[in-house]
Amino acid sequence: MTDYGHDLRFGTFLTPSAHDAERVVELAELSDRVGLDLVTFQDHPYQASFLDTSTLLAYVAARTERVHLSANVASLPLRPPAVLARAAASVDVLSGGRFELGIGAGAFWDGIAAMGGRRLTPGQGVGALREGIGIIRDLWDVDAEGRVAHHGRYYDVAGAKRGPRPAHDIDVWIGAYKPRMLALTGELGDGWLPSLEYVEGGLAGVDDANARIDDAALAAGRSPSDVRRLMNFMRVDLSPVSRGLLHGPAEQWVDDLTGLVLEHGLSSFMVAGDDPVVAERLAAEIAPAVREAVARERGAGAAAGAGAAAAS
Repeated sequence: MTDYGHDLRFGTFLTPSAHDAERVVELAELSDRVGLDLVTFQDHPYQASFLDTSTLLAYVAARTERVHLSANVASLPLRPPAVLARAAASVDVLSGGRFELGIGAGAFWDGIAAMGGRRLTPGQGVGALREGIGIIRDLWDVDAEGRVAHHGRYYDVAGAKRGPRPAHDIDVWIGAYKPRMLALTGELGDGWLPSLEYVEGGLAGVDDANARIDDAALAAGRSPSDVRRLMNFMRVDLSPVSRGLLHGPAEQWVDDLTGLVLEHGLSSFMVAGDDPVVAERLAAEIAPAVREAVARERGAGAAAGAGAAAAS
């Protein structure tokens, strides 16, 4: 049983479809208006039917007021880290501190190569991501002395000026599935951001991944709770009949999500499907009930722990 104690966040994972761009923006505005915490978009620059995600994030930032925004996740092989750092900081400044950086090592290598990116092996992708995260954080660190110089295997930055300063401490959420990427997440990440449908073994695989992240965090001198556990749900359904996890009535969703927090360590939930009704009900009915249930269980656990300590 794992609960890392993070505050709970709920949001949407929207398709950046170019053929109905205004509807994409309207769904983001709806997510903001109904009180969800996060709006995220896929980032596939090689997909001609999608809007460019960096441009979309900036546009949506101007059309929303409170919701936090992120790519889910940014394709590092097609977004040079120093440039990505400035873009992220810029959106964060313009949005008043509402941007988080979801980032990945890359996938769909034929598409990446078609757009001029380097084709990397899985191991090379992990190495490039490690270098990239270091460069990004160096560019954000405007209080450090001197310019940024990084001469690595995958990236060469020769004296870049630091800045702009982000409006808040931007989280780096890593899309990871395999052991080396999970270890990197525990070592360097502020969050783990996969999609449940792609986690091998389902919820058992989530538990295994959490353990790998925890071990890597401890080995790096960090606490496992330094890494927020986020999750995308690509296929969900609000319906009267229960047919599995997040496929059923709202009451079942509350039970499912509460269990994911208390038993599997998750604390941030993004639902795909581009369904405004799901977004509205998630914000109005489901999220408040999950927060209440989790707070009640956490309070009971804390009281039991205090009682045991007093008895000893």
